[in-house]
Amino acid sequence: MNDQLSRRTVLGVTSGAIATGLAGCLTGNDQQENNDGQNSDAAGQTDEEDGHDDSHEEDDHGSHTEDLNGPSAEAEVAMTTTDSGDHFEPHVVWVESGGSVNWTNKSGSHSTTAYHPENDEPQLVPDETAAWDSGVLSEPEATFDRAFETEGVYHYYCTPHETAGMIGSIIVGHPDLEAQPALEEPPSEKSDAVREKLTGLNETVRGTLNGDNTDDDNHADNDSHANDDGHDDHNH
Repeated sequence: MNDQLSRRTVLGVTSGAIATGLAGCLTGNDQQENNDGQNSDAAGQTDEEDGHDDSHEEDDHGSHTEDLNGPSAEAEVAMTTTDSGDHFEPHVVWVESGGSVNWTNKSGSHSTTAYHPENDEPQLVPDETAAWDSGVLSEPEATFDRAFETEGVYHYYCTPHETAGMIGSIIVGHPDLEAQPALEEPPSEKSDAVREKLTGLNETVRGTLNGDNTDDDNHADNDSHANDDGHDDHNH
């Protein structure tokens, strides 16, 4: 009788211990899965944050045109060599008549040189304006300044890197777009790469100076379409 009770007691204790052990294992596995899930979520969040930062950096690096909301008294242009190439940053600036532009060499060796017959180049500056050429600036933080009195559009380039697309534009005042040599068809004697760059700059300049008119035209078109749609619907 005692032996039977003892066996039952041992079996009960053993069964309880096994159940407790299994419960402990299950609890440990659940806890590990929870930890793994939290780690995965944290890793995913980190990846998302990293992706956001990379995108922001790319946007900053790709921005080569300042906010062209109107002419300023002066403008700053950096001349740089980066992994993506050689650049004027920003590519287009807008100053008042009499305003000045300051170029600063940040890295590499560059020049700011007008497209002007005096520089043995086609004229891509307003009529009867003087040429400029800084010469190649190689020292870091070397600068070149020029004031612009005549309203108009001025294209210029870097002598070592023109064919690589290092070309910039200056808008002075509120010029008549139809009277600007710079905005005519790019010179045929230039390479395709240079012509393509000049075409892009011309589009930016025209878009900047025609911004208000473009918005008005789009608004009028939208209103016209809306009225036409409403009229058709009414007829149907």
